Amino acid sequence: MSTHSEEFGRLLAVIGDEDTCVGFLLGGIGEVDEDRETNFMVVERDTTADQIEECFKKFLGRPDIAIILINQVYADMIRPTVDAHHLAVPTVLEIPSKQRPYDASRDSILKRAQSVISSPGRHD
Repeated sequence: MSTHSEEFGRLLAVIGDEDTCVGFLLGGIGEVDEDRETNFMVVERDTTADQIEECFKKFLGRPDIAIILINQVYADMIRPTVDAHHLAVPTVLEIPSKQRPYDASRDSILKRAQSVISSPGRHD
């Protein structure tokens, strides 16, 4: 795991099931800072929506995180908080999980992007 994010840029954060987190950690996104804080959260069977929301908000407030990946099933558990985030950075991306495929109709970020692209006043 990297411990030098300030030298290399901003981080990716992940909130997901064990398989999702392990996959991204094997890809090299893992980070542990000097306070032993990580940039990922493994959601387990007994993890509550409040714990997911607390972690999500913590990631939103970290200046070293540029992108937050969250399994859509967990984004649904904290949907009002996810939908309330309107800043470009950190960008929030909903991703599928093993248990449930990605459903574009539930992704608020995609809906916002589609509304900008298809807005009536847009001339390309």
